[in-house]
Amino acid sequence: MKIKLNRQSDQTLIHQISTIMTEKIRSGFLQEGSQLPSIRSFSKENQVSPVTISKAYALLERNGYIQVVHGKGAFVRKNELGSIHVSQRNYNWQLAIPDYIQRSQSMLNKGTEYALKFSSATIHPGLLPSVYLTNEIVAILLADPQIVTRYGAVQGDEDVRKAIRDYVQKYGDIETTPQEIIVTNGVQQGIDVVARTFIGPGDIVITEAPTYTAAIDVFRNRGAHIIPIPVDAEGMQTTILATLCLSKQPKLIYTNPTFQNPTGTVLSETRRRELLDLAQQYGFLIVEDDSWNEIYFDDNPPPPTLKALDESGHVIYLKGFSKTLAPSCRIGAIISNGTVHQRLLSAKSFADSGNPLLTQKALIPFLRSERMHVHLEKLRIALEVRRDQTIAILNKYAPQGVTWMEPKGGLNIWVSLPSNGNTDELLFKAQQAHITFLPSSACYPGEPQYHHLRISYSYPEPQDLEQGVMKLCQIMHTYLQENRSIVRTNH
Repeated sequence: MKIKLNRQSDQTLIHQISTIMTEKIRSGFLQEGSQLPSIRSFSKENQVSPVTISKAYALLERNGYIQVVHGKGAFVRKNELGSIHVSQRNYNWQLAIPDYIQRSQSMLNKGTEYALKFSSATIHPGLLPSVYLTNEIVAILLADPQIVTRYGAVQGDEDVRKAIRDYVQKYGDIETTPQEIIVTNGVQQGIDVVARTFIGPGDIVITEAPTYTAAIDVFRNRGAHIIPIPVDAEGMQTTILATLCLSKQPKLIYTNPTFQNPTGTVLSETRRRELLDLAQQYGFLIVEDDSWNEIYFDDNPPPPTLKALDESGHVIYLKGFSKTLAPSCRIGAIISNGTVHQRLLSAKSFADSGNPLLTQKALIPFLRSERMHVHLEKLRIALEVRRDQTIAILNKYAPQGVTWMEPKGGLNIWVSLPSNGNTDELLFKAQQAHITFLPSSACYPGEPQYHHLRISYSYPEPQDLEQGVMKLCQIMHTYLQENRSIVRTNH
């Protein structure tokens, strides 16, 4: 099995190998029960000493990911968490074919449907303007049936880019032009286009810790060296970032500054300005993932976007319209300046020949009309009710020692168990009760924390939300009681 190692990294080869193998196991690339390469063959293929491989395997076993059987080899440990189908056929020969995918943990939280789904930060279809958008698509097809035979421009339809310009000026106070906008297949493609353009093996990428799972996947698979910066109540701790910049040279900072995914925190205006100052001082790019800027509660808008404060072109701004309007349309935007924009557009042209024209056109009337303002007002009210409902249930039923952050907007609540809790284990118990959530282990680029979870309150109906959170609290209570009993027994 060939893996990519960075021999100039300050991280030891032992920890690099352990991290890469852990992510392959957690992503399902190495299925439970499958045999890992022998120490000798792994050593030979990757030009690493057998002692290093042996120590990496020992670390993997200590962390519970593999089991070393004397005389037989190392095997991915079978655990209760996975629902992976293991074929009776032997495909182990495929491990000899090198690949460049190290991690895909976001996939693990999308595949399975549960009766009470708290794992996906999506909005219930009943809160979206689906009827209006369907009517728009029908009207466009009737007026111009040939639209389905035409490709859209790689940069995006010009009328759509004009509508997006007006939208971000109104809701983000961003001054831009249609020429500086690239239409993407959602924010996720925007992250991928940025990474394809600017990130290669060994480049330093800074993320918040915790952060958006799929962003970690993208940067890790580009071979980036990801360094996490902790988040507190005011967002990314810029003082830690400033200290880090004295010894490291980051190429890119990825931040989700407004109602951060997964914690729901908001980067304060002071820290936003500090982040921009550091970008100018050290010459790195900032990728601002702004999915929820408009979804604020208590009539309390968030601070200005980083892009609105950016005067030197350091910020690449990503905006999504899928979640708040029409998930199946998959419309997002990249806004950038200067040669950064030209290079991003080139990378976009390598990825596709342009987004579907029909779905782009369908959004134009909505983005430009008063309907959008009314829709966002109603959406804020509905989601605030769901947030308050979730917090009220947690206040009443959550076990002692369980805490949470109260978000001022967005779709998620970040819940913390006592430090000896493990939400990977809790997830298995919840899945048995047909409940799912996002465990914190998926949200860290390095050594994960295991005692947090993200509840997305935006998808379930209110009655399902109440029953689901109550049931989850009962499961947490039972799990923590059992966990305390195990700790007492061990002592």
